[in-house]
Amino acid sequence: MKSIKLIAAALLFSLSVQCQSLKGANAPAYLDDVQQELKAVFPNNKRINLVFHGHSVPSGYWSRQEVHTLESYPHLLLTKLKKEYPHAVINIIVTATGGEFAEKGQPRLATDVMPHKPDVLFIDYALNDVGIGLERSRIAWEKMIEEALRHHVKVILVTPSPDQRQDIGDPENKLAQHARQIRELAARYKVGLADPYAEFERIAKEEGTIAPYMSHVNHPNEKGHNIIAEELLKHFR
Repeated sequence: MKSIKLIAAALLFSLSVQCQSLKGANAPAYLDDVQQELKAVFPNNKRINLVFHGHSVPSGYWSRQEVHTLESYPHLLLTKLKKEYPHAVINIIVTATGGEFAEKGQPRLATDVMPHKPDVLFIDYALNDVGIGLERSRIAWEKMIEEALRHHVKVILVTPSPDQRQDIGDPENKLAQHARQIRELAARYKVGLADPYAEFERIAKEEGTIAPYMSHVNHPNEKGHNIIAEELLKHFR
């Protein structure tokens, strides 16, 4: 009887540790130190660099041959952050490249990202990673996360925005699988997670379509970018 109780206690402890790990950095507390910096007032404040690394989505969306940069989620996030932190000096730096997937973006971390001395690094590649599959994508994401952590950079992993060629109502579609993998990576490395894919799933279920949030087949419009920005904002509140 005593041994059974000990085993049960060990299992409960293990479950508790797993739950804390899953919760861990994905809670807003992950960026507590950054939030404190954002609250500081001149001359005691410092510049905060937010770097967005990924494919074309962080760069904006295409409509009528125009690229809508200022309606992209990094810039929408900046607008929201300035309302929350009016004294802060915040740099939005986008190192995203259209058509790129994680294997191509991973080597650029050293050359294109780290020289900017990011305080927070957002990684958003899953939409294009569908083309290279889960395993290759996972390896590239792991390398990026590990390199950022070696430089003591806070990391937020971003699940994908929708692709209307994928059935968002199917939990086993390719994008959903990549979203799950990103959540697992965030939990394993104890870094931050922004989960717009889950929010788009909720919208699709409640509204029956995500079309009003899309500029074309696989790019969100301003309304869709705002959904992503709101998910990122949760880490700054």
